[in-house]
Amino acid sequence: MSHTLGPRQAQKQQSRRALLDAGLHLLEAQNLSSLGVREVTREAGMSPAGFYRHFRDIPDLGVTLVEESLASLHTMVLAVLAGPGATEDSAELIDRAVAVVADHVREHRAHVRFLARERHGGVRPVRAAIAAELARFADEVAAALGTQPASEGWDEDDLRMLAELYVEHLVTTAAAYLDAPGDTPAAEDRIGLLARRQLRLISLGRRHWPAAGR
Repeated sequence: MSHTLGPRQAQKQQSRRALLDAGLHLLEAQNLSSLGVREVTREAGMSPAGFYRHFRDIPDLGVTLVEESLASLHTMVLAVLAGPGATEDSAELIDRAVAVVADHVREHRAHVRFLARERHGGVRPVRAAIAAELARFADEVAAALGTQPASEGWDEDDLRMLAELYVEHLVTTAAAYLDAPGDTPAAEDRIGLLARRQLRLISLGRRHWPAAGR
């Protein structure tokens, strides 16, 4: 069966993409709670009526942006955990994880800025969507960690706690890279060094946790 889109479907996807891109662009300078449908459609070169063929309202557009903002980061981080050297918390694994976050921020600055601003913002459905996506991310990381020899004997609650530490650290590191002054490699180097040291501290705690009499 062919998966080639017909003209109408292609046009619909193009219009939806234009609205998402317009919203993301406008959100570089404002919060989602202040964004209006007319503002988005004007930026996208569409009529307000066209917006409602794709989204119920602005929060619905925001939820879609949340999903696509975190999708690629999920994939990249899980690839790091499943890749060579992932059977232990090695320096190589830590270096790769931090590099993935830095690359993600460089390539998706608008998405990362949106998440950082709206995670604790005023639009409840979007806050809930971000929390749900991060929780799902933690579930995926916990499952990956559970396959590693270092996790032998750990129960599900402890694996989930460890996964949440890693996910929160990745989010914090992404926000730090986002706030780094532009064109200042030294600032990014400092952020990367601190992130690697913090991950090393977490990994050392992980290594000694089972012996601590849980």
